[in-house]
Amino acid sequence: MTATTSDYQKLRAHLAFLRMTAAAEALPGELDHAVKAKLSHQAFLERLLAVEVAAVDERRQMSMTRFASLPSPFTLADFDFSAQPSVDPKLVAELGTLRFVEDATNVLLIGPPGVGKTMLAVGLGHAAVAAGMRTYYTTAADLAARCHRAALEGRWATVMRFYAGPRLLIIDEVGYLPLPAEAAAALFQVVAQRYLKGSIALTTNLGIASWGKVFNDDPMIASAMLDRLLHRSVVLNINGDSYRMRSHRARAEATRRAVAAP
Repeated sequence: MTATTSDYQKLRAHLAFLRMTAAAEALPGELDHAVKAKLSHQAFLERLLAVEVAAVDERRQMSMTRFASLPSPFTLADFDFSAQPSVDPKLVAELGTLRFVEDATNVLLIGPPGVGKTMLAVGLGHAAVAAGMRTYYTTAADLAARCHRAALEGRWATVMRFYAGPRLLIIDEVGYLPLPAEAAAALFQVVAQRYLKGSIALTTNLGIASWGKVFNDDPMIASAMLDRLLHRSVVLNINGDSYRMRSHRARAEATRRAVAAP
């Protein structure tokens, strides 16, 4: 396979026009390889296009990762199941397949602070991003604040479309702070518009029976939201010691032994 200078420049120009930057940069090396390996035209073209496809996929992954706004790099593989025996590894592995996203099933992670709810939710987020699924992370407080600003600025419909867009929406820390009526309404609207259309992974420190406390003791909103969340859902109740408290006790015990040592 050979190419004249004119043909080479035309090919570079075509690649530049099509914004195939990676392929353009790889072109000289791929031409040399094609000559040495005596590749067919089809094989050469497949290799050149594969370079561009890989570059586009990498850029897409980086863009999706930035958009997801996941707060930590933890994946499902980082979760310590031995520290939280109430979490079923088989269930988490099944969730890791992301089949729940395919049929818009929700995941509710319930338990006291520090037991790994957010870590599991973020792990599902990283798995979804890696699978090419548009994902977004927010805390309940941030969601409420964003919706409040949108309402003041006349952008309510825009922000609702934003939260409806991701295949997987992670809402963290529901129940840590009581939500005023406006914030509760915003959270309900987000859940309602995603009902049977997109998955929500939600973490909360409150059991389902206590959700009225989240909405200033408004059982009607709590019931309506739970009805939509639980209709098609997987619920993980995590019971166990806080990771931070366990780490604190371990450090305290190490200090005690060091002081007691001769």
